[in-house]
Amino acid sequence: MSSGKVGHASGGNHLEQFLLLAKSTRGAAVVALIQQALESPAIFVYGDLLEMSSVVELQGTENEKYFNLLQFFTYGTLADYKKNQSQLPPLTPLQLIKLKQLTLISLAGQSKTISYGVLLTELDISSLRELEDLIIEAIYGDIIRGKLDQKNSLLEVEFAIGRDIRENEVGGLVSSCSNGENTNTLFESEEFFRSDG
Repeated sequence: MSSGKVGHASGGNHLEQFLLLAKSTRGAAVVALIQQALESPAIFVYGDLLEMSSVVELQGTENEKYFNLLQFFTYGTLADYKKNQSQLPPLTPLQLIKLKQLTLISLAGQSKTISYGVLLTELDISSLRELEDLIIEAIYGDIIRGKLDQKNSLLEVEFAIGRDIRENEVGGLVSSCSNGENTNTLFESEEFFRSDG
């Protein structure tokens, strides 16, 4: 992209390339495809890839851990990965950054104000500089919009792109919306509801 931004709007086009490749790929080649998709700076929604038959076929094979890893990138956070790390492949440096970004998106979708303390813990980051760099990259990448309040050590969230949700979580989201809970960031993304076509 000429602007240097890796915003979510173009993520669907990038994912489409991987979906087309997954249709004609099997076994170890699917593993390589998953690894590439997880490292892509433009993809933040993986549900369609997870549902591809060639990916689903990894279950019950020696490559099942890559199917499981894709599930963590689709629905989970860095903390979820760390809890199950011994059963999953190690993350590449780019995948670690991506999982931190996905975790940031999840946190931003849950609260309009996030303390640096929560962010440092959830993102497993030890320095404020590294934390602020990750947030700034996310803002420039248009995956979140917000402001850093360095005086009060807060991230003030205005917007976060959507993430995949499990089918059994849809009812809870609808209930949250009807109860008037803070869900404005959830529906601002065109990727919130994926079509199954």
